[in-house]
Amino acid sequence: MKKEDCYLLGKITRRHGLAGNVILKLDTDQPEIYNKLDSIFLEINGLLVPFFIAKSSWSKNDALNIAFKNSTEALVDQSLGKNVYLPLSTLPKLTGKQFYYHEIIGFEILDEAENNCGVIRSVNDQTAQNYFVTNLDGKEVVIPIIKDWILEVNREERFIKMQLPEGLIDVFLVPSKKDE
Repeated sequence: MKKEDCYLLGKITRRHGLAGNVILKLDTDQPEIYNKLDSIFLEINGLLVPFFIAKSSWSKNDALNIAFKNSTEALVDQSLGKNVYLPLSTLPKLTGKQFYYHEIIGFEILDEAENNCGVIRSVNDQTAQNYFVTNLDGKEVVIPIIKDWILEVNREERFIKMQLPEGLIDVFLVPSKKDE
């Protein structure tokens, strides 16, 4: 399994109890869809290694208590602090204006008048406000991801149409008087 064929599900944060269980902290908006995991992939030395799950139960709203099949102390030790991945094929298909961040890389952002506002290079989800990072005319443009601004997601033609505030794109493209 290649890392580019997977998505990050979460991280093994710590041991749980004395029976060799671990806590998987989920990094998802919908933790409830992960209550029946058979296996997961852990990133170990740059490779994704499958770990099979004997049983799991909820520890908190966003954390699973997991017991690995054929668990040993060495196996548990090796899993601690590791990122957990699942194949992209396991994600439910989204429709309408919903999307996964990984699927819209390369999509064009259009405003209401269908003007090009850049091609999505990446999505920053490490801050309180998630945003698209686009490239427009060789300049980096940052567009906040606000659900009410998204008018259409067209997967076939690879664009997202948004209702953007007047002047947002100009902030990145028009030089300020101070810069002149």
